[in-house]
Amino acid sequence: MIDFKGVHYPRAVILYAVFFYLRYAVSYRDLEEIRAERGVEVDHATLNRWVVKFAPLIASRAQERKRPTATSWRMDETYIKVKGQWTYLYRAVDRNGQTIDFMLSERRNLAAARRFLKQAISTNGVPDRVVIDKSGANLAGLQAVNVSLKFTGSGRVVEVRQIKYLNNILEQDHRFIKRITAPMMGFKGFHSATATLAGIETAHMIRKGQFGANGHTAFQQFAALAA
Repeated sequence: MIDFKGVHYPRAVILYAVFFYLRYAVSYRDLEEIRAERGVEVDHATLNRWVVKFAPLIASRAQERKRPTATSWRMDETYIKVKGQWTYLYRAVDRNGQTIDFMLSERRNLAAARRFLKQAISTNGVPDRVVIDKSGANLAGLQAVNVSLKFTGSGRVVEVRQIKYLNNILEQDHRFIKRITAPMMGFKGFHSATATLAGIETAHMIRKGQFGANGHTAFQQFAALAA
């Protein structure tokens, strides 16, 4: 269970505020006003601290508890502004659009692509194939991972396919993330961006049914990840 000791609000109040911010396109000041209208006085700075503290913890549990995904992946990156500079959110979904993994990087290069792939494989296992666009860095990253798998694993390697139209499902999936981040007007720091995006991805996974609703609302599923 995630530890809520030291906070001055009930656990349910904190989780509801964090989930609402991650799931809907609102700013912290919007959320401050919404909570005040419901009788909960909490300033936007406190809301920010809650999101940065609890969102990555819940996201980590989400990776552990999500349903198994398919072994055919689509990998790409999208742009996120941090401190006025563009950074790169690496993302992968399976052939059905279910989220595999994600990683924010300050650079888009071989090292970043390889790091993301190793992270995704460590959590989800080795895929049969990965579809990418014409990115040379992503291709080189996959080739580097295959070399590692060949000599340190079972000898099995990942089939690489560079077919842009097959990545349309991922391009569509990027749009949800960008729609939620748009009102944020860019992030002030890399750490807060990483934490917040992890929470947004988790809320998106709930929306896509990756945990099994069992009659529970989206918020109830989110709260269950903190239990």
